[in-house]
Formats: sequence, structure tokens, C-alpha cells
Amino acid sequence: MPDILIVALALAGPPLIAVYGTRTSARPAALSTNLLCQAMLLGLVALVLVFFSFGGRYSLSLIGFQTPDLGTLLWAAGMAAFFILALGPFLMRLPHWLGLSGFEATLSDLSRLPVWYLFIAVLIGGAAEEILYRGVALAILTSLLGDAYVAAAVIVLAFGLAHLPLWGPGPALTTVISGAALTVFFLWHGDLFANIIAHVATDFVGIVLGPLREALRRRE
Repeated sequence: MPDILIVALALAGPPLIAVYGTRTSARPAALSTNLLCQAMLLGLVALVLVFFSFGGRYSLSLIGFQTPDLGTLLWAAGMAAFFILALGPFLMRLPHWLGLSGFEATLSDLSRLPVWYLFIAVLIGGAAEEILYRGVALAILTSLLGDAYVAAAVIVLAFGLAHLPLWGPGPALTTVISGAALTVFFLWHGDLFANIIAHVATDFVGIVLGPLREALRRRE
């Protein structure tokens, strides 16, 4: 498959899956629809990685797949702390400051789903987005464009647009900022596993922790 088509698949696949999930089920989407979307996202990642590495054209080490070590954990912990404690609170308020809808509607929908599903969703979603955007698409676009920073700008914009179907314009705008931070960190350390861990940890706090606390409170 031509490189540009692999990039198109990596960048356009997640929002198309999100559109399918939001258009084929009532709001909030049924659990079965959400599970199907997660399975589709896993399949997309597998397909993109096969095309990316087919024939030995690209190595998985090129996209930051390396053996995790202490540096991986330290980078992941530092990035997660930055997003959760510093950038996250600012971005949660930003849509309202700009007169846009915020995260509340989608978070309310997600809170109605089982906590175990939310665990799966943040794990698959965080890993998939880092592999597809910061990994495969960034590597190929850097090769095609000859400039990592121009490629990164394209990735950041695509990352923001990918969040429009599920979250809306306000939150999508904030993901341009968080996506830029994730991309800068990745260009700095080159460890995709660190990005994945930080991404999943941040999404866990924002999406899972609230419903989990509520579920534990009901049990008590």
C-alpha cells in the first residue's frame, strides 16, 4: 500500500469509527455498539501496523517501539503528572471561556456505561491514538515531507479533528493543545510506550475515575 494511503488510514480511521458509533445508535450509544467500535479500533491498528511494516520497508523501532525501561516509566510519570495536574485543569475550563460546549455531555454519556468498559476504552483508545498518530503517521509524514515539525503540525490538527464526532468542537480544540504537547514530548524522548502510558493514565483520571468512585460509593 502506498505510504500516503497508510497515513490516510491511520488519521481518518479513528474519527470514521467514532462517526459510526455516534450515528448508528441512540445517545448514549449502546454498550454493544461501543464494544464493536473498540474492536474496530483494534483491527485498524493491526491493519495499519501490517501495512507499515510489510516487506520490511519500515521498522517498528522507527515509531518508538523499544524495550520499556526505567526511563520509560519516569517519562510516563512526568508527562501524566503534567497533563493531570497542570494542563488538564486548564483545558477542562477552556471551552467555557471561549463560549463553546465542554466535556460534560459526553462524560455524562460515558458515565452510564459499565466501569469495566471504560477501562477497556481508555486502554485501547490511548494506545491506538499514540500508535496511529504519534507513531505511524508521524514517521511516514516526516519521511514524505522531510521535516518532522511540519509533519507534527499535520498530526496535531488531525488529532484534534478526530475528536470532533464524539466530543464536539470545544473539547476537540483542547485536544489540539494536548495533542501538541504529546507530540512535542514524543519528539523529545522518542519512546512510544511512555506516551501510551501517560495518555492512558490521563484518560483514566478524566473518564474512569469519576464513575469508578460513584460505583464504589453505591456499593458502600
